[in-house]
Amino acid sequence: MIDAANEARLVLVTGASGGVGAEVARHLAQCGYLVGVGYCSRREPAEAVVADIQVRGGKALAIELDYASRSSIQAAVKQLTGHFGRPVSVLVNNGAIAQEKPFNTITDEDWSRMMAINLQGPFAATQEVLPDMLAQGWGRIINISSIGGQWGGFNQVHYAASKAGLINLTRSLAKIYSGDGVVSTAVAIGLVATDMSANELKTPEGQQKVRNIPTGRLADTGEIAATLEFLCSDAAAYLSGQTLNMNGGMHFN
Repeated sequence: MIDAANEARLVLVTGASGGVGAEVARHLAQCGYLVGVGYCSRREPAEAVVADIQVRGGKALAIELDYASRSSIQAAVKQLTGHFGRPVSVLVNNGAIAQEKPFNTITDEDWSRMMAINLQGPFAATQEVLPDMLAQGWGRIINISSIGGQWGGFNQVHYAASKAGLINLTRSLAKIYSGDGVVSTAVAIGLVATDMSANELKTPEGQQKVRNIPTGRLADTGEIAATLEFLCSDAAAYLSGQTLNMNGGMHFN
């Protein structure tokens, strides 16, 4: 059901050209939000998401945004707010990269790039939209983390470290800005049914991972999007600083 208040609120979803981000963008648009579909390099898939939203009566714009560049983030926010004529009210920091490598083969460059995109990018994006949220006295910062950020990584140590940092950034922002109406939450997801995970899950190791999930299945992107719908709402105002575990019972905090 569309909440009339949503129609005045602008959402920026990063990494929204596919997977979880694309479904979140579609879902929030159906809830009445104006949506910026952020992408780094996959322009055509992002524009396809926008077209899908528009066919269903929603309003969206594809926005190029490179987390590794502060100027790119600034330009994206300026373009999005200029197009819709209002500030960003909800930021979904979903964009990220992953890399599987044994720990002793991770280079300084690997580490730096992982942190620049997965942690520094959300930090910079938050800084860029925060002043308008504070001026409105209302805002939502939702950081998409990972179960790896909670229990560590094996062949993805740098990825896990970046996602752990994102959880702590969420808590810090909540301590500083919750009293001003800006609520920060994190969603730590486990294995999700996306094109990215499909190849991995075809292997014996990947199939074993699924068998180890207590629910016996992967998360659906729609389930994650529905959870974010709630986190964007006024009803979630008292959840600030929390990390929601969407992992099918694999890990508890």
